Amino acid sequence: MKHLTLTVATIALSVGAAQAGSHVDRTGWPESFTVGTASQGGTYFAYGSGWANLVAEELGISGGGEVTGGPMQNMALVHTGDAQFGMTTMGPAAESLAGTNPIAPGLPMSNACAMFPMYQTPFSVTALASSGITSIADIPDGARIGFGPAGSTSDTYFPRMMETLGVNFERRNGGWSDLGGQLQDGLLDVIAFAAGVPVPAVSQLEVQTDVNIIEFTEEEQATIMEAFPVSQFDIAAETYTTLEAPARSVSMWNFAIANCDLPESFVEAVVDVVMSDNARMVNIHKAARSTTPDNWDKNGVLMWHPGAAKWFKENAGADIPDSMIHGM
Repeated sequence: MKHLTLTVATIALSVGAAQAGSHVDRTGWPESFTVGTASQGGTYFAYGSGWANLVAEELGISGGGEVTGGPMQNMALVHTGDAQFGMTTMGPAAESLAGTNPIAPGLPMSNACAMFPMYQTPFSVTALASSGITSIADIPDGARIGFGPAGSTSDTYFPRMMETLGVNFERRNGGWSDLGGQLQDGLLDVIAFAAGVPVPAVSQLEVQTDVNIIEFTEEEQATIMEAFPVSQFDIAAETYTTLEAPARSVSMWNFAIANCDLPESFVEAVVDVVMSDNARMVNIHKAARSTTPDNWDKNGVLMWHPGAAKWFKENAGADIPDSMIHGM
């Protein structure tokens, strides 16, 4: 009898959810969607593909993540509508709005709108333990450093940070998985990661060999924070098996973005799927612990999509002024 009651209740809930979904105005919704992520082996790809699949399943629309060059390219793809959604960091977003995105210099990419807060991207350095590199000061002159895919947040900012700290290096680019393999094979001396933690490529390296995760000194951290749009951040000790204590770092906020011309009801529905159940997002990637409604205020750069703004106003008490909402 208890089993029968539970079954009936479950059916009732399912029918109720279906009926609620049928009341949503789907006028103009696309038949499918893509989410611009980054290279395989990085956090963007794992996180972005995960929420794309979740949204596709919940809303009954075909969709998924797409491998891209990262935040700069995602801004371009979403601005032009070649991708409905994407992911970016605040630095590349600001540069894209100003028309200094290297993909299309002189073009202000103003048709990419903020959708929801994702997480902070820490900047961290990894080397093989066998290299003897345990600090930024230990990095040898002319070191071969992998900075991630060309045009990514890491490639855009980390070389400048290294130069600011007085490091002379040979610049290398590639996907995170590929760079991790090159580090292990001795083809690189260091990898400079800008990605949500734990970075899949670093976790994989830890399984295969001994690595050093190098933190900034207090002085180095202060120097970088003064010169770049980043904030103080500590990589928690439990993030990697290699760490025995929190590692001093800096970070930059990431936001999901949507083409500003997408229907309001569609974007609102997507935001609801992602933001209404944080446990599901954390199951996709641990970095999603910060994918919570209260972090809506971390966007001070992009115009909000009307559908996203509506969700945060109604569900998070967000005080988003009309001047920051696209089309208002």
